[in-house]
Amino acid sequence: MKLSQFKFDLPLNLIAQHPTKTRDESRLMVVHRNTGKIEHKVFKDILGYFNDKDVMIVNNTKVFPARLYGRKEKTGAKIEVFLLRELNKQNRLWDVIVDPARKIRVGNKLYFGDDETLVAEVIDNTTSRGRTIRFLFEGNDEEFKQVLDQLGETPLPKYIKRKPEDEDKERYQTVYAKYEGAVAAPTAGLHFSRELIKRLEIKGVKFAEVTLHTGLGTFRPIEVEDLSKHKMDAEYFLIEEHAVKVVNKAKEENRKICAIGTTSVRAVESSVTAQNHLKAAEGWTNTFIHPPYDFAIPNAMVTNFHLPKTSLLIMTCAFAGYDLIMEAYQQAIKEKYRFFSYGDAMLII
Repeated sequence: MKLSQFKFDLPLNLIAQHPTKTRDESRLMVVHRNTGKIEHKVFKDILGYFNDKDVMIVNNTKVFPARLYGRKEKTGAKIEVFLLRELNKQNRLWDVIVDPARKIRVGNKLYFGDDETLVAEVIDNTTSRGRTIRFLFEGNDEEFKQVLDQLGETPLPKYIKRKPEDEDKERYQTVYAKYEGAVAAPTAGLHFSRELIKRLEIKGVKFAEVTLHTGLGTFRPIEVEDLSKHKMDAEYFLIEEHAVKVVNKAKEENRKICAIGTTSVRAVESSVTAQNHLKAAEGWTNTFIHPPYDFAIPNAMVTNFHLPKTSLLIMTCAFAGYDLIMEAYQQAIKEKYRFFSYGDAMLII
């Protein structure tokens, strides 16, 4: 398929700028793959679609405050530094994106905080806006992390046209977030409240946790018309033995296995045996799922409403069928569903 087939017109007023008041009160579109039926519900109604011994696969990654604002030495020019990932803990080396990039060269020093609490030196160029920087900090790892937490900002996507607020520290994070390392929230999971998870567990639904640290690669624009030529940035993932047992048991018993979010799908589809079972793994995945694709693990999926021409929309179409998803998106626009990170959800069964 071609990239241009995944274009649609989205009214800007449908891009959610704030989360719903209550996590599980967002809207839920239910898309039935077999019949093409589309239902309009509230997220907590998801309870009615799952039974005893069904499984939900969740991504327990935790977002860290990845956006820093600093000043360039001598000129004092304001620079945004977006932390992507730590390359070397001992030397405090980080892979970052800088903006505006044209002003930042190898050898430049950057100062962060009103009293220049933190200093970094640019040591390499990686891409047009990418740099490797070294933080010059004398304290221990815990003190360094505290400084980053103080100076860093919740990395809300650019299409949320406001400054992060205190509420975002909690709401741009799933209630089951555990392992820090993501620069973007696995947004399908934001709809789950602790109460809803408890009610699902009482009903007998099992939860399998996996980890995939969402990087900016998930959101990087696709610049090739031929999808088979697109290369995803690699993201770290971890699948442990406990999750493997839960998922494979459900698979053998023909239960519903629902991946919560595209990141959960990418994690499990990156670690499949020859018999199409899940296996334990740790590493980096650059799996790009586009139609046609035969899914090995999930047979249901929860996802948000995505930007046109993104890998997220393309994966959703691979899962439910291109025509059905494009029709669902037209209905979502007509019914004024809220789009993107803080928007509403879609359940595909």
